[in-house]
Amino acid sequence: MSEQATYGPSALLTPANVITVVRLVLAPVAFWMILQDRSSWPLFVLWFSITASDSLDGYLARRQGTTRSGAFLDPLADKVLALGGLWAMVLEGRFWWVPVALITLREVVISAFRSYWGRRGLAVQASNVAKFKTFLQFGAVTLVTLPLTTDITWAADGFLWAGAAVAWISAAQYLAAGSRATSTMARD
Repeated sequence: MSEQATYGPSALLTPANVITVVRLVLAPVAFWMILQDRSSWPLFVLWFSITASDSLDGYLARRQGTTRSGAFLDPLADKVLALGGLWAMVLEGRFWWVPVALITLREVVISAFRSYWGRRGLAVQASNVAKFKTFLQFGAVTLVTLPLTTDITWAADGFLWAGAAVAWISAAQYLAAGSRATSTMARD
């Protein structure tokens, strides 16, 4: 049984958007906690809650109706959380800056790409590979914040490097999809 969308595309105050805004508001608290003590149970609970709630807001948006504001806010929250958490770990001395800089460069390149083509009417949807990239990046930080795994450095570092590699694989997918779409637009 399929439910009809509760919210239209122009809605702002939806349950999914509220969750996303709460994630954005709590992000600086998590970054501050990482800089104070990169591993603790309260930090782990906060970090896990604000990163795992990404699935909840996505579920609610699909069930109740996606919105333009949600399409902007959700990826913004993911980028703020991933990059903020990773750079906080760099500042804390836990992660090496090179993979985090590679991830940051990818986000800048793809954000510019999506913005450029979005202004021309081409929407480039997030791929499953890009969603996996976000999972790996959140996971790298989660493994350090969790007191039980904070000293298993190879696991968090493995997630970090895998997150950097998958980030650039998804970037190549975005660029290829954009190239195909523009060549189709040129023929029309």
